[in-house]
Amino acid sequence: MSTDPAEVFGLARARVRASFDRASSTCGAAAPLQARAGAELLERLAPFGFAPRRVLDLGAGTGRLTRELKRRYPRAQVVALDLAGAMLHQARRHLRPWRRFARVCADAHRLPLATGSIDLVFSNLMLQWCEPLDAACAEVRRVLAPEGFFAFSTLGPDTLAELRVAWSQADAYNHVNHFPHIQEVGNALLQAGLSEPVLDGERTVTHYGQVVGLMRDLKANGAHNVTAGRPRGLTGRTRLQRVQAAYEQWRTAEGLPATWEIIYGAAWGAAGARGRAALTGGEARITVGSIGRAPRR
Repeated sequence: MSTDPAEVFGLARARVRASFDRASSTCGAAAPLQARAGAELLERLAPFGFAPRRVLDLGAGTGRLTRELKRRYPRAQVVALDLAGAMLHQARRHLRPWRRFARVCADAHRLPLATGSIDLVFSNLMLQWCEPLDAACAEVRRVLAPEGFFAFSTLGPDTLAELRVAWSQADAYNHVNHFPHIQEVGNALLQAGLSEPVLDGERTVTHYGQVVGLMRDLKANGAHNVTAGRPRGLTGRTRLQRVQAAYEQWRTAEGLPATWEIIYGAAWGAAGARGRAALTGGEARITVGSIGRAPRR
């Protein structure tokens, strides 16, 4: 088996699409983390008072947040774009005669949108599925208007740290996706030509009675392992028992913890903010080299 990280953690777009297509009917009930991150991201837009003409929900999934964007910006043309067509099929449930939005099935690396046509790009917990990340950011930069705004959340490297360690004690395969460090995200934004990026992170922990509950949620949400270094075939009972035993070292009175590192970020189009307010009160714009990890909570 290859030990090259680029090969082990490589993501084939076809596998990512198939994973989310299969999860389209179950992800809504199994996505509290997505709901939490999405609500926080929407809240961070509130101070700006944007009045965009065109809004792109990049990685819209089943369209729940697209509906909220249309509610917030009723005069805007809002587009839900996702790699998985089955997800967008589920998004029909959120359409209303007075609040309709367009649905487009496409790859974030090849957006079928005109250059400079979008005023606000919103992306909740999708960028971690884009490889290379800077290519997706470059497409955001291309379709974003010069004074447009990009607001996003993604997952950082401490995500599912317990599961990663537990699997490492069961076999030599990769079982957890690679998630970029906050500095990698900042570099990708700058390399793409986006202006004045602001990034911060938080950690949240969910608890499970058994590790298989976490695995079921990941599968139901479409977020299970699709890397090139994943094991082929079914997981045997012996290996699963090893993982369960290894995970027990973290058990608390609340159950088995699963850590999630959420990175929130924003950047302007090529023209920059031109003196407008920062993403949140009291935050300074920082260089990528000075970006560090948020303290553990």
